[in-house]
Amino acid sequence: MSGPVAAIDLGTNSTRLLVHDGVQTVERLMTITRLGQDVDAGGRLIDEAIDRVITCLGEYREVMDRHGVETGRIRAAATSACRDASNREDFFDQVEAVLGARPELLSGLEEGQLSFQGATAELNPNDGPFLIADIGGGSTEFAYGTTEAEAALSLDIGCVRLTEKYIEHDPPRPEELVACLSITEAYLDDVAREIPQSFHAKTFVGLAGTVSAAAAVEIGLAEYDRDQIHHFRLSKAAIEDVYRTLVMEPRRDRIHNPGLEEARADVIVGGMCILVRIMRYFGFEECLVSESDILDGLAHSLLDP
Repeated sequence: MSGPVAAIDLGTNSTRLLVHDGVQTVERLMTITRLGQDVDAGGRLIDEAIDRVITCLGEYREVMDRHGVETGRIRAAATSACRDASNREDFFDQVEAVLGARPELLSGLEEGQLSFQGATAELNPNDGPFLIADIGGGSTEFAYGTTEAEAALSLDIGCVRLTEKYIEHDPPRPEELVACLSITEAYLDDVAREIPQSFHAKTFVGLAGTVSAAAAVEIGLAEYDRDQIHHFRLSKAAIEDVYRTLVMEPRRDRIHNPGLEEARADVIVGGMCILVRIMRYFGFEECLVSESDILDGLAHSLLDP
């Protein structure tokens, strides 16, 4: 079977689509839908969040039809929010009705492995071993290896989860930031124990919206430009600078930073706490930003050899 393929990531914070024609990516879309809203507190997907995602998927289905993607060439993956939700099968029924394909629930390990595959496909193995961190809305996946993921681990921390649990004020109070940083450090202890070789990674690669937004703010991008962000080298000093800027501003001021989408402004502080803590914990001086991630891994898994 040949023809274009489509990968869909039903993430905690965003819903994303990648269409690949077998030679190159022909469409890459991202919509902040906040599927994981209140999941951590209630243990289920709320109706408003489901409606946002289903509306988005209807638009994505039109894009896939335009590119001639057949139903059998679609792979939709659900991650942290759905892992935590008691009503995920009802949500999957609605997704299947729109897409014609039923989502698969990825384990944290599978998510980490796919993120590694997508992020390292264009990298030189001589720059490895790599430590990949995919900072999502509800979870953060780590994966380590050179040509393939030798180890992977999923942590229950993400930009949405930390924001909902620990940040109540705007701008956040110092004790709220300390809570986010401390909780992140406790989870990173698990990475140190389970993947001790992480400290010996030659290249640290950061994935997903928080990392991309940090790069965009550092560059000062007025509009999203994948070519400028992809493989941008974000120094530890720059990350610390972006962190200080964003955590000290109320949301009404934060949204005016070039490169920061307004829809991400309320959860970016939680995400930046994770990124900053990773850099400090492992002693990395640089983060290689990758716009290739789990979506690319999903798409490549569908392409004919």
